[in-house]
Amino acid sequence: MGRPLIVYLHGFRSSPASWKSRLLGDAMAARGLADRFVCPPLSPVPADAMAAVSAIVEAADGPVTLVGSSLGGHYANHLAEKYGLNAVLINPAVIASLDVGLFVGEHAGFHGGERFVFTPEHAAQLRAQVAPPTPGRYWLLLEEGDEVLDWRQARDYYAGCRQTVLRGGDHSFTCFPEYIPQLIEYAFPG
Repeated sequence: MGRPLIVYLHGFRSSPASWKSRLLGDAMAARGLADRFVCPPLSPVPADAMAAVSAIVEAADGPVTLVGSSLGGHYANHLAEKYGLNAVLINPAVIASLDVGLFVGEHAGFHGGERFVFTPEHAAQLRAQVAPPTPGRYWLLLEEGDEVLDWRQARDYYAGCRQTVLRGGDHSFTCFPEYIPQLIEYAFPG
């Protein structure tokens, strides 16, 4: 069995340049684990995004832990169930509880401003990826101050999973730096 790998999945309109991705990548590099961290740019087309990450998971030479933020949390849930992986979900989007039709339209990325169109077909792809969680696979990190998503939807959807729910904060999960050591230990036990 090879060495563990962390695959970080960013959110809608985000990129590998996101704050959490950079912090986690830097922390991994500081521990000599730079080659054990991957944060791919995710296509705005859900099926394409999952095909690309599936290829990374299938090529891994050891156990994979998924870390997903916002929409990346939904993707991590989908892939954790598909491949039997563990996942850390950070203020995740619970697609089963959201009207994904609200996202249909033109958007700009947060890092670089690239424009893309999210279509009704893309919304249907997201809905088709919904997979009920297997409680032992997940660690849910929530901040009650999330101004984008209702944290209670994730708390309820992931009932029975390990949960860390913090007061305050926002959608970015402001306490993320404090949880990086625990997250790395979660992916690299022993």
